[in-house]
Amino acid sequence: MSTGVIIALIVIVAAVLIVAAVLTLRARGPQRGGSLKRRFGPEYDRTVARHDGDTEAAERELAERVERHGSLRTRTLEPAERDRFEARWTAAQERFVDSPREAVAEADRLLSELAGARGFPDGGQYEEQLAALSVHHAHHVDGYRRVHHAAHGEHADGAGGTERMREAMVEARTLFEHLVREDRGDHRGTPPHADRDQQARPRKSHQPFALNRRHPKES
Repeated sequence: MSTGVIIALIVIVAAVLIVAAVLTLRARGPQRGGSLKRRFGPEYDRTVARHDGDTEAAERELAERVERHGSLRTRTLEPAERDRFEARWTAAQERFVDSPREAVAEADRLLSELAGARGFPDGGQYEEQLAALSVHHAHHVDGYRRVHHAAHGEHADGAGGTERMREAMVEARTLFEHLVREDRGDHRGTPPHADRDQQARPRKSHQPFALNRRHPKES
């Protein structure tokens, strides 16, 4: 076989490999994006919006979150721990009637402590803790975000401030229940339909009247 033929074969093989690599990368792109969108749900859309519609930048951020926190294994709460967290949450909800701002501040602290107790990053690193929670509880993490913002005075004043705090408390309660409940494991952004069976079962409501009803919006 002549040198020219060998060189031609090498060039052909290299070209085939390059084409195959390009096609593989193109195929992986949408799959990764689709996988991230399924995993993160509303958190995916929120991240894209925060990046001004730049899907690639948003997906890089979400992929980095998964890389950092995807292998996190939560620890089981002791029954006494769980009881204390539940009692504090009930007290915070009851406090909302007279002191909504204090109630959301307590809910913010409580979620931070509960997440830390379950093995997520310490609440002193709020952004990192939120990122880790978003990997495992993507469909419910925004309640924590809203309570945290309200507890720090964001969007809590002026017309409708109390109503927004009430809505934040109600939404945050879903994440609280996911963190404190008996069944354990990596939820990986459990979608809302996964809770239908649990919601269909009779259960005692721990929400006070003030959180179950809508307040008239402030003037």
